[in-house]
Amino acid sequence: MGRISIELVPREEAALREELSVLAPVKDRVDFINIPDLLRLPLRSWEGAAIAQAVFPSVMPHIRAMDIDLSKELPMKAYLREHKIQQVLVIEGDPPQDMMHEVYPTVSTDVIRKFREEMPEVKVYAGIDQYRSSMKAELYRIRRKEQAGAAGFFTQPFYDMRYLSLYADMLQGLEVYWGVSPVMSARSQSYWERKNNVVFPKSFTPGLTESIRFAREVMDFAQKEDASLYFMPIKTNLAAYIEGVFV
Repeated sequence: MGRISIELVPREEAALREELSVLAPVKDRVDFINIPDLLRLPLRSWEGAAIAQAVFPSVMPHIRAMDIDLSKELPMKAYLREHKIQQVLVIEGDPPQDMMHEVYPTVSTDVIRKFREEMPEVKVYAGIDQYRSSMKAELYRIRRKEQAGAAGFFTQPFYDMRYLSLYADMLQGLEVYWGVSPVMSARSQSYWERKNNVVFPKSFTPGLTESIRFAREVMDFAQKEDASLYFMPIKTNLAAYIEGVFV
């Protein structure tokens, strides 16, 4: 099997430390922690990553491309070097709700190149959104990010092994972390359908049991294919989900 990453949302320092303690029993099976960058929260991703290092030395903060002014140095450069954070995940980013937050017409490929120029010691990953448009169009974006210097990729969560298998066939030879995330309610399922254009299998049933079952199915795939996984335990009982998936 490849590597395993788990995403933890940095709501606040105390809550983040509590979630890190929940992961302690599976520390030997988790390779690193991913920290998203959500502007509505008090902690930026690189700050949350530094906190996570107390339990998991290897961390990966998300960097929002639209926050980066290409005419200036990377704003988090000094912080990343101070805390010896050596990998990042560059995403486009969602427009901020606070209109006072300045954004730029910067895209992921711009920021990937900027990291390669300013921080060549940092390994840069990029995102794959398999629901954004056609497979052909997404493959073109993937190749452009790879050309810009992306070392590997993280997908949006999959909910259908048939669809995952199609992408796995298309992306052979690339370092890919296949996304898995629980869906705990019909409301959450509707959100994924409306916001992210996810098409769930007709047999899909939201809830902890189904979420754990599918996660273990993807883990079986990863074992057979020596693939890497990216768990996003969003809005779920973290302890119950982790125990069900790993234990």
